[in-house]
Amino acid sequence: MTNTYNLIVIGGGPGGYVAAIRAAQLGMKVACVEMRAALGGTCLNVGCIPSKALLTSSEKLVETRDHLKVHGVKVDKVGLDLPTMMAHKDKVVKDNTAGIEFLFKKNKIDWIKGMGRIEGAGKVVVEGPDAKTLTTDKILIATGSESMPLPGITVDEKRIVSSTGALVLPDVPKSMVVIGGGYIGLEMGSVWQRLGSQVTVIEFLDRILPGMDGEISKLMQRILTKQGMQFKLGTKVTSARTEGAQVALTCEPAAGGEAEKIKADIVLVAIGRRPFTEGLGLEKAGVALDDRKRVVVDAHFETNVKGIYAIGDVIAGPMLAHKAEEEGSVCAEMMAGQSGHINYDAIPGVVYTWPEAASVGKTEEQLKSAGVQYKVGKFPFSANGRARAMADTDGFVKILADATTDRVLGAHIIGPDAGTIIAELVLAIEFGASSEDIARTSHAHPTLNEAVKEAALAVDGRPIHI
Repeated sequence: MTNTYNLIVIGGGPGGYVAAIRAAQLGMKVACVEMRAALGGTCLNVGCIPSKALLTSSEKLVETRDHLKVHGVKVDKVGLDLPTMMAHKDKVVKDNTAGIEFLFKKNKIDWIKGMGRIEGAGKVVVEGPDAKTLTTDKILIATGSESMPLPGITVDEKRIVSSTGALVLPDVPKSMVVIGGGYIGLEMGSVWQRLGSQVTVIEFLDRILPGMDGEISKLMQRILTKQGMQFKLGTKVTSARTEGAQVALTCEPAAGGEAEKIKADIVLVAIGRRPFTEGLGLEKAGVALDDRKRVVVDAHFETNVKGIYAIGDVIAGPMLAHKAEEEGSVCAEMMAGQSGHINYDAIPGVVYTWPEAASVGKTEEQLKSAGVQYKVGKFPFSANGRARAMADTDGFVKILADATTDRVLGAHIIGPDAGTIIAELVLAIEFGASSEDIARTSHAHPTLNEAVKEAALAVDGRPIHI
């Protein structure tokens, strides 16, 4: 293993490992420095992949227990085997991270185990199992993000947990308080609510999913409330401390008012994430950060220090694994002298509750704020034949199109498999399609995607099936 490279990537998550593989494909000699015991970063180890495994398993439990009878399927004595569910989750993680390791070997990428610290342009010092000093033409910072702490509350990963601790609870808590009504809080809250916990979500703002379209947010709250989740909106948590087998929380209205006490077996702190930039030697190297400790980069992902680049959660933009992957590929291509392109309006966001919620492009609130004239086309899944056959009719598809040009500006879905359905609308925005283009496209019958076609027809006031 050499100590000299064309590119050293610090961080083996979705952005980092994709950048490393793409750079290797383009002929570069690449090393990836990763401090975890396995590649894949937060996403594959303690984020996207394990949470989706538990979400899928818990969905199957609820479907078997509560919904199969609608289809004439009788199942007696449905129960939970939590250790087996957790073992499945762990196997999924192991198989995925092993897959990344295989891809590194296939592409002749050196995986250097340890914490990477930048000593300046072209020099990385690794501390840990593979301690050494490396030299390189280019350095790519792809260290991702970490859970945002809540002032005054200490996460012990036992009673007061982050999303990492919420993935490995040994028992189903009777009660759980989730601080934060965003993607992570609702997903992990859904898992434990399905498994038998009474979940209460406390959100500082007056709505859940604050970054999504307002209609999606409102309907999601109604659906999750119907499923048994409780919500305290416009509320802040001022303290939380462990008292025996429970956690005592003090809450008060965000706008000010009388405080109240709440107790729960488990408290999940899920108020967001922050870039992981500490300990990388950025200050010594002279790399500029913004007021949120994010690395400042130009249009080519290069920092103010020539030869040092950054992508993913450590730079501005949505903290999404697929956003980091796109940036990793494009950054590597630009390093190789190619042109690259990312349309940030065509980066989808998905909430993997059930039903799922998915969004791409502008929300109605954003268009109104910008003074953009637009048309709306909506179609409910209750009028979709496939959704009816599935007995899964909650939700709708909404398409926002420019009032003059008909170009699709945004799309928002809440309903079954919304995270898959949204891909068609992401492609439409990427290629500058109009709602008429979607409406004129043949959609197989019967499919959930027919709701997209009908929503596109509805932009022009001519849906067929409602």
